[in-house]
Amino acid sequence: MKKGIHPEYHRTKITCACGATFDTGSTKKDLRVEICSRCHPLFTGQQKIVDSGGRVDRFRRKYGLSE
Repeated sequence: MKKGIHPEYHRTKITCACGATFDTGSTKKDLRVEICSRCHPLFTGQQKIVDSGGRVDRFRRKYGLSE
């Protein structure tokens, strides 16, 4: 392998918005994520609607859906 062209590899602490933390390795030092395996609906089985810019409300008003 050539020297000087590869990024440095660090021990990294990943922090989720739900408060879960994971230790891993990465080229970045500290990472913050919005969703992880503890709070992702695919793994938890619970539906969680992430609304960005009111899209969910606009969809419900347009099609007359209520929750």
